[in-house]
Amino acid sequence: MSGSLVCVGIGMKLGAHISPISRSHIEQADVVFSGVSDGIVELWLKEMHPDVRSLQMYYAEGKNRNITYNEMVEAMLAEVRAGKNVVGAFYGHPGVFALAPHKSIQQAKLEGFEAYMEPGISAEDCLVADLGIDPGKFGCQQYEASQFMFYKRRLDPSAYLILWQIGVAGDKTLGKFNSDKNKLALLVGLLANDYPSDHQVILYEAAVLPIDMVRAEHIALADLPNAELHQHTTLVIPPAKPMEKNQQLLEQIRRLDEQAQLAPCSA
Repeated sequence: MSGSLVCVGIGMKLGAHISPISRSHIEQADVVFSGVSDGIVELWLKEMHPDVRSLQMYYAEGKNRNITYNEMVEAMLAEVRAGKNVVGAFYGHPGVFALAPHKSIQQAKLEGFEAYMEPGISAEDCLVADLGIDPGKFGCQQYEASQFMFYKRRLDPSAYLILWQIGVAGDKTLGKFNSDKNKLALLVGLLANDYPSDHQVILYEAAVLPIDMVRAEHIALADLPNAELHQHTTLVIPPAKPMEKNQQLLEQIRRLDEQAQLAPCSA
């Protein structure tokens, strides 16, 4: 089986985030499939390889994204089956909020081909740096916005909450590209169980081109349905209450420490 597949992450910011090994894979491939939506970024990829094929052609308004992802997978696998060394180049990290890389690698392995993933700087990495957030300080919960709405999740309002793809929150068709104010209002109502309506939240968008500005817009939670949202907008909700100590467990730990101090030293 001579064909192979590598899905690489090119990072978020044009030319600045790509790793040497990901660049090497692109330059040495037989064919490169581009999972990016920006024409300038795609031109940059074409500077590294003469045969770059866009996967954006499979998207369409009203078309179920699962169909789109399956078509992307098949396009890449067809070249792998033809014995070519194929690279899929995707924004950020190819394994973070990107279904096609995971599915294509899984299918290629099932068919006996060599297939793996190279990491990249993701939107989450940029968010941490741009907003000055330390996920380890208060803890951090992350969900895809629609999944968060469709399933019962246990929230901790003393930790950060990050909701990805807020611009299509509540969409069950998987074919929308724009936000729905009524569904966003339902999301606000759901969050109101744990956060006050005037709680300040952040609308975040990473910079992709060197001329782009990071979006870090602070608004009240209640104003979310009327905010300008895009597919790549992320909702960041800072903690709304202090962390509460688990006094019972802390007491158990104290007793264990005392017992350890009183225990005789082994010979």
